Amino acid sequence: MARIIGGLTTSHVPAIGGAIARGLQQEPYWKPFFDGFLPVHAWLEEVKPDVAVVFYNDHGLNFFLDKMPTFAVGAAPEYRNSDEGWGIPTLPPIPGEVDLSWHVIEQLVARDFDVTTCQEMLVDHAFTIPLKLFWPKSCPVKTVPICINTVQFPLPSARRCYQLGQAVGEAIRSWDSDKRVVVIGTGGLSHQLDGERAGFINKPFDLKFMDSLVSDPEWATQYSIHELVEKTGTQGVELLMWLATRGAVPGFVRKVHTNYHIPISNTAAGMMALECLD
Repeated sequence: MARIIGGLTTSHVPAIGGAIARGLQQEPYWKPFFDGFLPVHAWLEEVKPDVAVVFYNDHGLNFFLDKMPTFAVGAAPEYRNSDEGWGIPTLPPIPGEVDLSWHVIEQLVARDFDVTTCQEMLVDHAFTIPLKLFWPKSCPVKTVPICINTVQFPLPSARRCYQLGQAVGEAIRSWDSDKRVVVIGTGGLSHQLDGERAGFINKPFDLKFMDSLVSDPEWATQYSIHELVEKTGTQGVELLMWLATRGAVPGFVRKVHTNYHIPISNTAAGMMALECLD
Protein backbone atom coordinates (compact mmCIF):
# COMPACT_ATOMS: atom_id res chain seq x y z
CA MET A 1 0.00 0.00 0.00
CA ALA A 2 1.04 3.62 -0.52
CA ARG A 3 2.66 5.46 2.36
CA ILE A 4 2.05 9.04 3.50
CA ILE A 5 5.39 10.46 4.55
CA GLY A 6 4.14 13.82 5.81
CA GLY A 7 2.43 17.11 5.17
CA LEU A 8 3.60 20.49 3.90
CA THR A 9 1.75 23.78 4.19
CA THR A 10 2.58 27.20 2.79
CA SER A 11 1.14 30.53 1.75
CA HIS A 12 0.72 31.06 -1.99
CA VAL A 13 0.57 34.85 -2.51
CA PRO A 14 1.06 35.72 -6.23
CA ALA A 15 3.84 38.16 -5.30
CA ILE A 16 5.92 35.13 -4.27
CA GLY A 17 5.83 33.90 -7.84
CA GLY A 18 6.91 37.32 -9.05
CA ALA A 19 9.83 37.32 -6.62
CA ILE A 20 10.93 33.90 -7.85
CA ALA A 21 10.70 35.01 -11.48
CA ARG A 22 12.81 38.11 -10.79
CA GLY A 23 15.36 36.32 -8.61
CA LEU A 24 14.62 38.38 -5.49
CA GLN A 25 14.98 35.55 -2.97
CA GLN A 26 17.97 37.19 -1.23
CA GLU A 27 16.53 40.69 -1.15
CA PRO A 28 15.99 41.89 2.46
CA TYR A 29 12.20 41.98 2.03
CA TRP A 30 12.05 38.38 0.79
CA LYS A 31 15.02 36.63 2.40
CA PRO A 32 13.32 35.76 5.75
CA PHE A 33 10.51 34.11 3.83
CA PHE A 34 12.55 32.09 1.34
CA ASP A 35 15.19 31.06 3.89
CA GLY A 36 12.42 29.31 5.81
CA PHE A 37 12.22 26.69 3.07
CA LEU A 38 15.88 25.62 3.10
CA PRO A 39 15.50 22.96 5.86
CA VAL A 40 12.45 21.59 4.05
CA HIS A 41 14.40 21.25 0.80
CA ALA A 42 16.91 19.09 2.67
CA TRP A 43 14.12 16.98 4.19
CA LEU A 44 12.45 16.43 0.82
CA GLU A 45 15.77 15.40 -0.67
CA GLU A 46 16.03 12.80 2.09
CA VAL A 47 12.49 11.38 1.99
CA LYS A 48 12.00 11.69 -1.80
CA PRO A 49 8.21 11.59 -2.28
CA ASP A 50 6.84 10.24 -5.54
CA VAL A 51 3.42 11.94 -5.45
CA ALA A 52 2.04 15.19 -4.02
CA VAL A 53 -1.65 15.46 -3.19
CA VAL A 54 -2.32 19.20 -3.13
CA PHE A 55 -5.23 20.88 -1.34
CA TYR A 56 -5.64 24.37 -2.78
CA ASN A 57 -8.28 26.95 -3.71
CA ASP A 58 -8.95 28.19 -7.21
CA HIS A 59 -9.10 31.98 -7.73
CA GLY A 60 -11.15 32.08 -10.91
CA LEU A 61 -8.83 30.41 -13.41
CA ASN A 62 -10.63 27.07 -13.58
CA PHE A 63 -13.84 27.83 -11.66
CA PHE A 64 -15.77 31.07 -11.42
CA LEU A 65 -18.72 32.35 -9.41
CA ASP A 66 -21.27 30.89 -11.82
CA LYS A 67 -19.89 27.34 -11.28
CA MET A 68 -18.09 26.85 -7.97
CA PRO A 69 -17.93 23.27 -6.65
CA THR A 70 -17.38 22.79 -2.94
CA PHE A 71 -14.78 20.05 -3.54
CA ALA A 72 -13.19 19.17 -6.89
CA VAL A 73 -10.56 16.52 -7.64
CA GLY A 74 -8.34 16.49 -10.70
CA ALA A 75 -8.09 13.27 -12.70
CA ALA A 76 -5.98 14.43 -15.62
CA PRO A 77 -2.65 13.16 -16.97
CA GLU A 78 -1.27 16.70 -16.71
CA TYR A 79 -2.24 20.10 -15.36
CA ARG A 80 -1.59 23.38 -17.11
CA ASN A 81 -1.70 26.89 -15.76
CA SER A 82 -2.30 30.17 -17.56
CA ASP A 83 -1.67 33.89 -17.27
CA GLU A 84 -3.79 35.17 -14.39
CA GLY A 85 -2.72 38.78 -14.82
CA TRP A 86 -0.12 38.75 -12.02
CA GLY A 87 2.89 38.72 -14.32
CA ILE A 88 3.92 35.24 -13.14
CA PRO A 89 5.60 33.13 -15.87
CA THR A 90 3.51 30.21 -17.10
CA LEU A 91 5.04 26.89 -16.08
CA PRO A 92 5.33 23.72 -18.17
CA PRO A 93 2.54 21.17 -17.67
CA ILE A 94 2.64 19.44 -14.29
CA PRO A 95 2.19 15.64 -14.47
CA GLY A 96 -0.81 14.05 -12.77
CA GLU A 97 -1.02 10.71 -10.98
CA VAL A 98 -4.21 9.51 -12.66
CA ASP A 99 -4.47 6.15 -10.93
CA LEU A 100 -4.38 7.73 -7.47
CA SER A 101 -6.80 10.46 -8.59
CA TRP A 102 -9.46 7.95 -9.55
CA HIS A 103 -8.86 5.90 -6.42
CA VAL A 104 -9.33 9.01 -4.26
CA ILE A 105 -12.47 10.02 -6.18
CA GLU A 106 -14.02 6.57 -5.82
CA GLN A 107 -13.20 6.39 -2.12
CA LEU A 108 -14.55 9.89 -1.44
CA VAL A 109 -17.84 9.17 -3.18
CA ALA A 110 -18.10 5.92 -1.22
CA ARG A 111 -17.67 8.04 1.93
CA ASP A 112 -20.57 10.33 0.88
CA PHE A 113 -18.44 13.25 -0.32
CA ASP A 114 -20.05 14.77 -3.42
CA VAL A 115 -16.99 15.76 -5.45
CA THR A 116 -16.62 17.26 -8.90
CA THR A 117 -14.36 15.13 -11.10
CA CYS A 118 -12.14 17.11 -13.48
CA GLN A 119 -10.50 15.20 -16.32
CA GLU A 120 -9.27 18.58 -17.60
CA MET A 121 -8.21 21.21 -15.11
CA LEU A 122 -6.34 24.50 -15.17
CA VAL A 123 -4.37 25.13 -11.97
CA ASP A 124 -3.54 28.62 -10.74
CA HIS A 125 -0.88 30.17 -8.50
CA ALA A 126 -2.31 28.44 -5.42
CA PHE A 127 -1.14 25.15 -6.93
CA THR A 128 1.99 26.15 -8.86
CA ILE A 129 3.73 28.50 -6.40
CA PRO A 130 3.94 25.92 -3.57
CA LEU A 131 5.51 23.40 -5.95
CA LYS A 132 8.13 26.01 -6.91
CA LEU A 133 8.76 26.80 -3.24
CA PHE A 134 9.29 23.20 -2.21
CA TRP A 135 11.16 22.14 -5.37
CA PRO A 136 12.82 25.30 -6.77
CA LYS A 137 14.76 23.62 -9.58
CA SER A 138 12.29 21.12 -10.97
CA CYS A 139 9.28 19.30 -9.60
CA PRO A 140 10.03 15.55 -9.31
CA VAL A 141 6.55 14.44 -8.20
CA LYS A 142 3.31 13.57 -9.92
CA THR A 143 0.31 15.36 -8.52
CA VAL A 144 -3.33 15.06 -7.48
CA PRO A 145 -5.01 18.49 -7.14
CA ILE A 146 -7.95 18.78 -4.73
CA CYS A 147 -9.70 22.15 -4.84
CA ILE A 148 -11.68 23.48 -1.88
CA ASN A 149 -14.05 26.41 -2.32
CA THR A 150 -13.00 29.40 -0.20
CA VAL A 151 -14.40 32.03 -2.58
CA GLN A 152 -18.16 31.76 -2.99
CA PHE A 153 -20.39 31.38 0.06
CA PRO A 154 -21.54 29.05 1.45
CA LEU A 155 -18.13 27.56 2.25
CA PRO A 156 -17.54 24.09 3.68
CA SER A 157 -17.03 24.13 7.43
CA ALA A 158 -13.63 23.67 9.03
CA ARG A 159 -14.79 20.35 10.45
CA ARG A 160 -15.97 19.14 7.03
CA CYS A 161 -12.62 20.06 5.47
CA TYR A 162 -10.80 18.19 8.21
CA GLN A 163 -13.04 15.18 7.56
CA LEU A 164 -12.31 15.48 3.84
CA GLY A 165 -8.62 15.31 4.64
CA GLN A 166 -9.13 12.24 6.79
CA ALA A 167 -11.01 10.50 3.97
CA VAL A 168 -8.31 11.44 1.45
CA GLY A 169 -5.61 10.14 3.79
CA GLU A 170 -7.42 6.82 4.16
CA ALA A 171 -7.80 6.61 0.39
CA ILE A 172 -4.08 7.24 -0.14
CA ARG A 173 -3.11 4.57 2.37
CA SER A 174 -5.42 2.04 0.69
CA TRP A 175 -4.00 2.74 -2.79
CA ASP A 176 -2.38 -0.39 -4.19
CA SER A 177 1.03 1.12 -4.81
CA ASP A 178 4.44 1.36 -3.19
CA LYS A 179 4.61 5.11 -3.87
CA ARG A 180 5.55 7.62 -1.18
CA VAL A 181 3.03 10.45 -0.91
CA VAL A 182 3.35 13.92 0.58
CA VAL A 183 0.22 15.99 1.21
CA ILE A 184 0.38 19.75 0.61
CA GLY A 185 -2.01 22.44 1.83
CA THR A 186 -1.71 25.95 0.43
CA GLY A 187 -3.10 29.35 1.35
CA GLY A 188 -3.27 31.87 4.18
CA LEU A 189 -2.54 32.58 6.82
CA SER A 190 -4.47 35.56 8.18
CA HIS A 191 -5.07 38.29 5.64
CA GLN A 192 -7.79 40.47 4.18
CA LEU A 193 -7.37 42.15 0.83
CA ASP A 194 -10.38 44.46 0.74
CA GLY A 195 -12.99 46.30 2.75
CA GLU A 196 -12.65 48.15 6.04
CA ARG A 197 -10.27 45.53 7.44
CA ALA A 198 -7.91 45.45 4.46
CA GLY A 199 -4.46 44.58 5.74
CA PHE A 200 -5.79 42.75 8.80
CA ILE A 201 -3.38 40.18 10.28
CA ASN A 202 -3.86 38.17 13.48
CA LYS A 203 -0.43 36.83 14.48
CA PRO A 204 -1.49 35.28 17.84
CA PHE A 205 -4.24 33.25 16.17
CA ASP A 206 -1.94 32.18 13.32
CA LEU A 207 0.72 30.91 15.71
CA LYS A 208 -1.85 29.11 17.86
CA PHE A 209 -3.29 27.49 14.75
CA MET A 210 0.14 26.36 13.56
CA ASP A 211 0.93 24.87 16.97
CA SER A 212 -2.41 23.07 17.04
CA LEU A 213 -1.64 21.22 13.82
CA VAL A 214 1.10 19.37 15.66
CA SER A 215 -0.57 18.47 18.94
CA ASP A 216 -4.31 19.20 18.63
CA PRO A 217 -5.23 19.08 14.93
CA GLU A 218 -8.98 19.44 15.42
CA TRP A 219 -8.64 22.64 17.48
CA ALA A 220 -9.71 25.00 14.68
CA THR A 221 -12.75 22.89 13.81
CA GLN A 222 -14.55 24.41 16.81
CA TYR A 223 -14.99 27.65 14.83
CA SER A 224 -17.64 28.41 12.23
CA ILE A 225 -16.63 29.93 8.91
CA HIS A 226 -17.91 33.34 10.03
CA GLU A 227 -15.85 33.08 13.23
CA LEU A 228 -12.76 32.17 11.20
CA VAL A 229 -13.32 35.17 8.93
CA GLU A 230 -13.55 37.37 12.02
CA LYS A 231 -10.33 35.94 13.44
CA THR A 232 -8.26 35.65 10.25
CA GLY A 233 -9.76 38.01 7.65
CA THR A 234 -11.84 37.29 4.57
CA GLN A 235 -9.05 35.43 2.78
CA GLY A 236 -7.67 33.90 5.98
CA VAL A 237 -10.19 31.09 5.61
CA GLU A 238 -7.64 29.55 3.26
CA LEU A 239 -6.43 27.79 6.40
CA LEU A 240 -9.10 25.22 5.45
CA MET A 241 -6.49 23.67 3.14
CA TRP A 242 -4.05 23.37 6.04
CA LEU A 243 -6.75 21.61 8.07
CA ALA A 244 -7.48 19.18 5.25
CA THR A 245 -3.77 18.42 4.96
CA ARG A 246 -3.44 17.67 8.65
CA GLY A 247 -6.54 15.49 8.47
CA ALA A 248 -4.88 13.47 5.73
CA VAL A 249 -1.65 12.96 7.70
CA PRO A 250 -2.57 10.34 10.29
CA GLY A 251 -1.71 10.16 13.96
CA PHE A 252 1.32 11.74 15.56
CA VAL A 253 3.68 13.94 13.58
CA ARG A 254 7.17 15.32 14.01
CA LYS A 255 7.65 19.01 13.30
CA VAL A 256 10.46 19.11 10.75
CA HIS A 257 10.43 22.89 10.39
CA THR A 258 8.13 25.90 10.56
CA ASN A 259 8.43 29.50 9.50
CA TYR A 260 6.18 32.51 10.02
CA HIS A 261 6.89 35.89 8.47
CA ILE A 262 5.13 39.24 8.15
CA PRO A 263 4.63 40.90 5.75
CA ILE A 264 4.37 39.20 2.40
CA SER A 265 2.12 41.46 0.36
CA ASN A 266 -0.03 42.31 3.42
CA THR A 267 -0.32 38.61 4.24
CA ALA A 268 0.89 36.58 7.20
CA ALA A 269 3.01 33.97 5.43
CA GLY A 270 3.33 30.63 7.16
CA MET A 271 5.04 27.36 6.28
CA MET A 272 5.14 23.99 8.04
CA ALA A 273 6.70 20.62 7.34
CA LEU A 274 5.31 17.72 9.38
CA GLU A 275 6.67 14.18 9.18
CA CYS A 276 4.29 11.28 9.71
CA LEU A 277 5.29 9.03 12.59
CA ASP A 278 2.67 6.30 12.02
